[in-house]
Amino acid sequence: MTNREDRTLCRSFCRSLCAVWMVVVSLVVDVRADEIDSIRAMPTSVPCVLPQNSSNNGEPSYSHYRANVQGGPECISPPINGFYTNAFYPEITSGGVPYHCEPWTWQVLPQGLVYRSYLANNREPRFGFWWVHEKDQGWLWDVALGGRMGLLRYGTSDPLQPRGWELDIEGAAFPRLKLDKQRDMIASDFRFGIPLTYRRDRLEFKFAFYHLSSHLADEYMLVHPNRQRINYSRDVLTLALGYFPTENWRLYGECGWAWYADEGSDPWEFQFGIEYSPLYPNGIEGHPFFAINTRLRQEVDFGGNMSLQAGWQWRGWSGQRFRVGMQYFNGMSDQYQFVQEFEEQIGGGVWYDF
Repeated sequence: MTNREDRTLCRSFCRSLCAVWMVVVSLVVDVRADEIDSIRAMPTSVPCVLPQNSSNNGEPSYSHYRANVQGGPECISPPINGFYTNAFYPEITSGGVPYHCEPWTWQVLPQGLVYRSYLANNREPRFGFWWVHEKDQGWLWDVALGGRMGLLRYGTSDPLQPRGWELDIEGAAFPRLKLDKQRDMIASDFRFGIPLTYRRDRLEFKFAFYHLSSHLADEYMLVHPNRQRINYSRDVLTLALGYFPTENWRLYGECGWAWYADEGSDPWEFQFGIEYSPLYPNGIEGHPFFAINTRLRQEVDFGGNMSLQAGWQWRGWSGQRFRVGMQYFNGMSDQYQFVQEFEEQIGGGVWYDF
């Protein structure tokens, strides 16, 4: 199969996935107009509504959940838009007050993140490495060296499901090495960004700037003297929306527009995906996870790539995740020195998500 046929097949495959994703959203994400109105009408401090049978002079009755938790009691409130937020985890409190009852406050360097990175997008800032076999290049070693953290938040202090506004900073390097005796570096991409994020109940939003540039490695140019590097570089504004049908499932979509797009890069990009990642920690046992991400890019005629990951995760009380699992990648390369080349990869990896 020629590279042109690969690209045509890739575009058809990605567009089919896009159509399937839109059908899934239309079936699962049924956000009614009255739900939207109720979200808009909610105050910045969500009140803790007591059960009807509360009989402690206005104080909540804890007996209903005491058998389900280890440790002390906590505030009981009915589900907020279908969520019993933190109802079974008395450890998740701020000064003895459950986070969903907490007034919004200003926080410097808050714990957790309002809008977390997409699990199956390997160009998100995190720490990780994965070994994959590419059908034409053999074994490759891809790495992500970076992370993301909150700088300032106006919202709750819940580290797992924070509500409110947050300003973050992110950065990462994405080197690729040939997995042979020499371990020569092939290329490396670099990303830096400043996201502004917001969350209220099931919905989350992101408006962000990021810069990305790509560089061909010296070792690769010595071995391939006829290979010309491209000055792939872009400054991008992105707008994203995420939705949680349940607290463990996430659907998202994002569009990006580059006001500066140098050699090999065109302005528009889109991505969407679905993730299953259990929210609460459960110690050494961990949980399974699953994620699929599809990206469409103007520079490859709105073809792109699809990445699928599945495996096991362990989550901490600040929302961080340590994951091990398998990965399958099909489409145009996301190592941007090879942006016009088709790749099919399968392998495994280890990821730490901040």
